[in-house]
Amino acid sequence: MSESAPERIEWTLNPGDQIERKKLHTMYGGRTQGGIGPSAKTPNVFVFTDPVAGERHGYYDDWMPDGRFHYSGEGQYGDQRMLSGNASILNHQAEGRALRVFQGARGTVTYRGEFAVDRENPWYSADAPETNDGPLRKVIVFRLKPVDVTPQSPATRLGRLLDTEPNQVDELPLERNETETAFVNPNREPYEADRREARLVREFAEYLTTHGHSSSRQRILPPGESRPLFTDLHSKALGLLVEAKGSVTREGVRMAIGQLADYGRFVDHTIRAILLPSEPREDLLTLAETQGCAVVWPVDKGFASTDPKALP
Repeated sequence: MSESAPERIEWTLNPGDQIERKKLHTMYGGRTQGGIGPSAKTPNVFVFTDPVAGERHGYYDDWMPDGRFHYSGEGQYGDQRMLSGNASILNHQAEGRALRVFQGARGTVTYRGEFAVDRENPWYSADAPETNDGPLRKVIVFRLKPVDVTPQSPATRLGRLLDTEPNQVDELPLERNETETAFVNPNREPYEADRREARLVREFAEYLTTHGHSSSRQRILPPGESRPLFTDLHSKALGLLVEAKGSVTREGVRMAIGQLADYGRFVDHTIRAILLPSEPREDLLTLAETQGCAVVWPVDKGFASTDPKALP
């Protein structure tokens, strides 16, 4: 026996209206839990979002400067895939379903309006942690075009950043203690290694200042990316691009090499340097050298380096 077609029940909610979620599903169908609820009863796909709670975990569900409502897909562990609720969002127009967004996930929710997936650029990938601050993975972010509401100004931290400072590369003072983690996993508490790293950068910047060289940071927004990157330190006069690590480990040196290679595509420099809290073992020095990176570490009241050009 074939499945019956969804009922054509008249939609009565207007943007801004509030309704108890249980009542919504009693009237129009759909799942009573979760963030995405396609209905078998009516031609609707319901989307529920909590921007305040989501932002603490690296999900920026809200208006962006492109006039679209960006919504992170479902899937708490591992890379998100275009299945189940995610597929119902992507295919809602082909299936003849209206996409309706609500603020809130339980209890009383607020209807934000009807949307449609942007046909030209329906979704993109971003990084966000697994549930309970797990490892980073790929998440799907949909770009939703408003149907019956007017686009609003960005309200999330990321949205405001992209709206006011959209340059591909911006210079920042070292005191602007923004990090990539703050936009990917803002709920994560800094580790002691992070604190040591920050102190190390400040000490090296002071060392450069005493020798007549100013330093700053660079904020980078690669084309097509939705999260900014931040260098640890950049000295234009020395042509020096620095990535610091709070511990002398192989993992840290490997990561620093990759980060410098990434940042170096956008920031003018002649020297790449890894700043460490002490001199690393011989094989790690060799690893850095083979990848074109100097290594810098504190010595007495100054610093030593494998490349004299990395120091004033």
